[in-house]
Amino acid sequence: MKVAEMRMLRWMCGHTKLDKIRNDDIRRKVGVAPMKDKMQEARLRWFGHMKRGSLDAPVRRCERLALTGMKRDRWRPKKYWGEVIRQDMVQMQIFEDMALDRKLWRSSTRVDSFAATDTLSLSFLCRGSTGNRLSTPPE
Repeated sequence: MKVAEMRMLRWMCGHTKLDKIRNDDIRRKVGVAPMKDKMQEARLRWFGHMKRGSLDAPVRRCERLALTGMKRDRWRPKKYWGEVIRQDMVQMQIFEDMALDRKLWRSSTRVDSFAATDTLSLSFLCRGSTGNRLSTPPE
């Protein structure tokens, strides 16, 4: 996933791996957070939404189901959604009861993007449509 993401960011800027520009430099100049972190944020946002909902909601009833004696099929994911959420919460050092306070949960799970502070270096790094090697015809 990281490889595909970086290929897209490089392509946006008109660079290839041959230009030897570090991934962090490209990410900082474009001003985006890693896709993995944004996916984690979305999972935790949905978890908070689900926890604040009523106990009679179908999602909450499915959460309480206990599957015993079930064996995961060959091509099934290695983890259940709840296991991934628990790992995300441990990594971000947040607790399940924090989800009841929406403002606290949102501020705790928010992933900040890199800020593109230097516009001159941004224009140098991302060449735009005029300097993009992919869009200019060979002479």
